[in-house]
This record gives sequence, C-alpha cells and structure tokens, in this order.
Amino acid sequence: MKLPPLFAATALLLAVAGPAAAQTGAVRVDHPWSRATPAGATAGAAYMTIENVGNADDRLTGVSSDIAATTEIHEMKMADGVMKMRAVTDGLAVPAHGAVALKPGGYHVMLVGLKKPLKTGETVILTLDFAKAGKVEVSAPVMDMTSTGPKMERMKMH
Repeated sequence: MKLPPLFAATALLLAVAGPAAAQTGAVRVDHPWSRATPAGATAGAAYMTIENVGNADDRLTGVSSDIAATTEIHEMKMADGVMKMRAVTDGLAVPAHGAVALKPGGYHVMLVGLKKPLKTGETVILTLDFAKAGKVEVSAPVMDMTSTGPKMERMKMH
C-alpha cells in the first residue's frame, strides 16, 4: 500500500522528532533533547523546558538515566567575567504557572560517566524526580553536536 506523500512525510517527521512533551500532574516537560558527543567523551548534557501548570510551586530534585553513571542538575553562569558551572544541590524551583528552561549556557542536566557516546538519532531516556509531581520519564532525541536544539513553539520561560 502506497501512502500519500503528506501522510508519509508527517509519519517520518513524528518518528524522527519523537515525543515533544511528557506530563505528570501539574508538570509538563517540553522539547527534551541532547547533543551528540565525540568518541571517548565521558560527559554529555540534556536540555528541555519544564512548565508547571499547577497552582503550587514544585521543585526538580533529581534526575537519573541508565546512559550515565551519574546525572546532576547543573547551572552555567557568568561570575566575575568567567563562565562557571556548578551542580545545583538543592534542586531547581519550578514556580506555579511558570516555566524553567534548561538550555545550553544555563541550567541543564549533566550526564557524567557516559557508558557510551551519545550518537545523533539515538534517544536518551531520563527520569526527572519532582518534589510534588513525582517521577516523569522523558525521551530526549540526540541531535547533532552543533545543534542549538529543537525550535520551540512556546517561549514563556522564566
């Protein structure tokens, strides 16, 4: 059976792009993604937007993934003219009716002790642990090393 061109193109796009969002309770995770790493790299990162559509603040308290020995929430920021990265040890606040962007150069999930390189076209499975919403599993497509991430339809980030 031959598929109409528009249907076939849409099916291919959905297969390549993967799920755009995951939601549990009041927390919605949009556009998770990761970057490919070079052979031999021991660390990688994952990015996404976390939106809290509920009436109560929540907190991302941890992240886990089978692809890495350790996963940590990190923040990059300028301090005294130098870009510094640090682990966020007390979790990441996600305000009620607000959103937090995890993106290159800011908050992100650090994948430490990679068990294998992240390759374009593969998927990284992450389990996000929230204080109120509980565990949310997301699939983050691995994009090219030079990627700046998927185009986001919604830009209500704080």
